[in-house]
Formats: sequence, structure tokens, C-alpha cells
Amino acid sequence: MPRTTSLLINGTAATMASGHYGLIADAAIACEDGRIAWIGPRMDCPKAYASFPTHDLGGRLVTPALIDCHTHLVHGSNRANEFEMRLKGATYEEVARAGGGIVSTVTATRKASVDDLVAAALPRVDAAIAEGVSVLEIKSGYGLDIETELNMLRAARRIPKKRHVKVVTSFLGAHAIPAEYKGKADAYIDDVCIPALRAAHAEKLVDAVDGFCEGIAFSTAQIARVFDVAKELGLPVKLHAEQLSNLHGAELAARYGAISAEHLEYVDEAGVAALAKAGTVATILPGAFYTLREKQAPPIDLFRKHGVAMAVSTDMNPGSSPLSSLLLAMNMACTLFRMTPEEALAGATVHAARALRLTDHGTLAAGKVANFAVWNASHPAELAYRIGFNPLHERIIGTVA
Repeated sequence: MPRTTSLLINGTAATMASGHYGLIADAAIACEDGRIAWIGPRMDCPKAYASFPTHDLGGRLVTPALIDCHTHLVHGSNRANEFEMRLKGATYEEVARAGGGIVSTVTATRKASVDDLVAAALPRVDAAIAEGVSVLEIKSGYGLDIETELNMLRAARRIPKKRHVKVVTSFLGAHAIPAEYKGKADAYIDDVCIPALRAAHAEKLVDAVDGFCEGIAFSTAQIARVFDVAKELGLPVKLHAEQLSNLHGAELAARYGAISAEHLEYVDEAGVAALAKAGTVATILPGAFYTLREKQAPPIDLFRKHGVAMAVSTDMNPGSSPLSSLLLAMNMACTLFRMTPEEALAGATVHAARALRLTDHGTLAAGKVANFAVWNASHPAELAYRIGFNPLHERIIGTVA
């Protein structure tokens, strides 16, 4: 194949090296065969790259393309009706008795074909792409039977064939207990979750294994059984932990060397210290906090104190976080949780890449994938500053020549 080259010039580059802006004024970025070959001040650009076809950024800001590292993007139907019910005063139990909650999403997802799931997901994918996203993590977890869990992952694998975006999949069979297994969580783990995981792995549908450790879902002992199988299969793990209470899921995740732990509103300092020791990324999800009108925010200062990297994501799902804007998630992380704009952008780039084990994504550096977001902005703080405004000028994937 012929070599593809390009040279991006006349822009301010936010490299996001080590989680900081790492700004380079009047930058040049040489790209070769889909990778960054060199980056630095344009005046220092080596002569070897001077003949590359140039792409003028017009003085704009360029960052790594964004990464949405926690989504439930593939699912059937929506839950707008119960959103309206809750606003009219219905309780959680009343919504559930009316067929709402996760049960309604499971019912709709089980009825949908793989083609249906892909078609429903694509508008949500397009919304992410329009904000400069190049990587999406997509979970299963709304099937809660073997075939539908597999169909969700099959649908996720098809998305890159329809859109120019990378998809990383997470098996989330331990998401909730379906109605037919009410009061029989251990049986569900044995009969459905673990067999579905093995089948999904055999079909090469799984990049990581997730779980929901919470009083309304699964205990640490039950999640550990799923993680033992993941370890046997050579799959990394991550965990929804400490969202509504502290069951010490963060410490469980750390013991298994989890690549990330999600939500974490109720994690204590011992849990944060365990995450730090394990090198586990804390994924901050302000969309669910906002939608559920929660009161307890994740302990951002503790994460800073112990040096825990913080990713930021939408948690895009039909119930607790119907949020499709990663830019808005970044703003929420700043406004609701007092993260800095620099931390929020690092959370959607370098730390989001770490949360997915994508070592060649998330920063602008030689050898990294040449995926860029070019913004109508002069400083990266602008990305988390505005509300409901998209400053993306263009998304560049690979090379532009």
C-alpha cells in the first residue's frame, strides 16, 4: 500500500501529556500511515516532513480526539415515559409496577434484532462523533439472557463498519437480576451470566468484563465469581462501584487489578487508596448524578490526594443518564464536582484511554494514533466552559491526505 502522509500546521496543540494541557503554540504535527510521526513547534519541524501535504488548522485548537469510555449505547426503546412519570410525582416503585425501570429496557432489547439494535444506536453514535469522539466503549447488560447479551455485543461490533469510530466492548451480564430470577441472584450468575460470558469470549465479542456491585444488583462475592472467570479467560475487568452505597466494591476491583472503577460517589479513603495502589482509573459519571438528583458527589479531593487518574464519561443509557454529550459531561464534572477544565479534558482523552487500555490513544505524541479534534477555540478550557454549545470544527481520523 502507498504511504499516507500529512502535516498539520498553524494551530495550538493541547498534547494532554501526563494529564496536563501541554500546550504548543503554532504547532506542527506530522502524520504518517495513521500515526503521529512528530509533533512540536512549527519552526522546529524536521526537514523530512516539510514535503508532506499540509492541512492548515487556521489558528484553531487541536486536541486528541475525545474518548467516551463508559456507555450503555446499545439498547432497545427509551424510557421517556417514566421520566415524565417521575416528574409528576410517581415513586420508583410505582414506575416499576407500571413496567418501567430496567425491566422495560430489558423487554425492549430482548425483542430487538441485531439490525434493530444497530439502527437504534447509530443516531447516538452520530451525536458522539459530532463532538469529536473517536472511541466509544459500549456495554451489554440489557439482555440478561444469553442470546440477547450476545446480540448487544454483536451490534456493538457492527458499529465501526457503519461509522468511522473505534468501539471497545464490555460484557456487563452482571448488571441486574432479571424478573425470572428474582431472589435468585446466584442462580442467575451460574445459569446466565457466566455461560454468556464464555460464549461471548468464544465469539470474540468481549474486550473487558464489567459488573454492578450494589445492594440493588450484586454483592462483592457474586461479582468476584464473574471476575474469576474473566481472569481465567485473560480479560481485564472494571466495575460499577459505590454509586449508591459503600459495599467496598472499589477494593474488590483493586484486588483484581481493574482497569477502571465507575461512579464511586460513596467510596471511602481506604477504597481510594486501594485504587491508587492498583493503578485503577476512577471514571467520573456526572450524568447519572444529575439525572437521579443525587446529593453525594464522588470524592474528587481524595482522588487528587492519592493520585488516582480520573476519566470522565457520559454513562449514556436510557434510564439514569440519557446523556449523549461528552462535552456536557465535562462541563458537569466541573460544575457539579469541581473538577478543573484541565482535569475534565484529561478525563475525556488520556485517562479515558487508560480506562480502556488504549495505550496508543489519548495524547498527541510521536507513535500515537493520529486521531484529532480541531476546535473553534483558542484555549482548551473553552471546551468545558460553554453549556449546550459544540465548538468542533472538524474531526480528523488517521491522515487527511
